[in-house]
Amino acid sequence: MKKIIASLFSVAFTWLSGFSWAMEVTVYNQNLGLIKENRSFSLKTGSNDLNVADVAAQIDPTSVHFKSLTAPDSVSVLEQNFQYDLISQEKILGKYLGKEIELERFSGVGGDKREMIKGVLLSSSGGRVMQVGDKIYLNPPGNPILPKLPEGLLTRPTLLWKINSQKGGDHNCEISYLTSGMGWRSDYVLVTNPQDDQMDLNAWVTINNNSGATYKDARLKLVAGDVHRADENRFVRDARAKSESYATNSAVPQFTEKSFFEYHLYTLQRPTTLSENETKQIEMASAAGVPLKKLFIYDGVQNIYWGNFNEYYRTDPNYGTQGNKKVWVMLEFKNSKANHLGMPLPQGKVRVYKKDTDGALEFIGEDAIDHTPKDENLRIKMGNAFDIVGERKRTSYQSDTRNRWFQESFEIRLRNHKESDVVVKVVEHLYRWTNWKVLDPSRSFSKKDAQTIEFEVPVKKDGESVVTYTVKYSW
Repeated sequence: MKKIIASLFSVAFTWLSGFSWAMEVTVYNQNLGLIKENRSFSLKTGSNDLNVADVAAQIDPTSVHFKSLTAPDSVSVLEQNFQYDLISQEKILGKYLGKEIELERFSGVGGDKREMIKGVLLSSSGGRVMQVGDKIYLNPPGNPILPKLPEGLLTRPTLLWKINSQKGGDHNCEISYLTSGMGWRSDYVLVTNPQDDQMDLNAWVTINNNSGATYKDARLKLVAGDVHRADENRFVRDARAKSESYATNSAVPQFTEKSFFEYHLYTLQRPTTLSENETKQIEMASAAGVPLKKLFIYDGVQNIYWGNFNEYYRTDPNYGTQGNKKVWVMLEFKNSKANHLGMPLPQGKVRVYKKDTDGALEFIGEDAIDHTPKDENLRIKMGNAFDIVGERKRTSYQSDTRNRWFQESFEIRLRNHKESDVVVKVVEHLYRWTNWKVLDPSRSFSKKDAQTIEFEVPVKKDGESVVTYTVKYSW
């Protein structure tokens, strides 16, 4: 059965790849959408006037592009206009200033008597003013009756072109433009098992369409990444790139992913409709049985200034000695194919749940992740451990500024009140200077970067572990 489903999906994907979509929508993270649609027009040889309604109300008119796919070398655009003077009662009456209109009003019992009044409309702003004969009426009651809709008013935003065609007949044409009012985000749901060593993941995308138009049966693409935009918007073109799909536990993944310039492009493998003023959610990926690690991290320094370095911070004896007792709890997993993942994950919010003993899911925390490539580790900060406490204090300090050195010693104590043994990662920031040497560490450590070291400290249940070390700085 799995082979049959995979075969059907392969056939469907091949068909979709060769299919000419009438509507394509690419949505970016930055209040931006690229709309591309195909429409048929009958063109005569010579000059033609074309208009296209139902475009986005928030269109960027400087980004519009028109092209004949039937005969691209035979059709050229002479003029391009965007009209957005949409119809309203105020605008309609404004077109009739100085002209005669009629007012329809009813009187009598139950409004059975109908009366028509003719007069010249003098003002429609802040109330109607009409001249009837030689008299002026202020705010006369009644419903205005107009002979026709004034020219130049539209019910929808409209694109207009003056086209010169050297070839008459039916043309299949491509129209594309940028619009604001569109965006998308990712949301992740993690469900851990009772041992916190495995999890199930569901990734969802939420698309918002407030652009002022509906896109029916569109091919949907999502661009993840920080796309730079200049002050003057530039037209964004589609491009071809090598595509690679990632399998999840679902038989048919809804999205495929590919590299696109320095971003990542996610394409929905079926048409969808993005209605005006709609928020739509679509599952992007899912995976079960993802290996998970629960980490306890103690970063005991607080109130460290990480801005521009000042020599005062290097030589102040009290700098960096303030501590805290909180031990962070983090969940870590690797975004790899071996872990049933491996798709680049867009930035978004991660909500974590865990099953209680009665089988009900309970919310245990949330965090945000940045754009994460495949084969990278993710850490989700859950909060602070209730039953693990850390203490950090400085035990000695020596300095000789004339010979340009000083050293200080620290003691870190970890107490575990849980019913099981734990391992705590102790993070120490060697913040005073880049030239340092650790002396007499009570445990081995690893160097994480130029000014950070990390100890892994086992702590028995209801027990205490101590880490000591001395660091010498010189310059």
